[in-house]
Amino acid sequence: MLNDNDNNLETPGKVLSPAARRALEEAAARREANAALELPAEIGGRGGAEPVRFGDWEINGRAIDF
Repeated sequence: MLNDNDNNLETPGKVLSPAARRALEEAAARREANAALELPAEIGGRGGAEPVRFGDWEINGRAIDF
């Protein structure tokens, strides 16, 4: 039984149309371009999850205001 998350593009017995193959190649190229544009890590920033995600506006008892 195959897993739903199986990302094997070369499924045996399934032939992709030229348009589908081109779309997959373009998507792979976009993913590579986006990976190259990732921002560098913040210097001196706080570690862990951003507290604002959880509605918490303080860090170590200090109120954080943007």
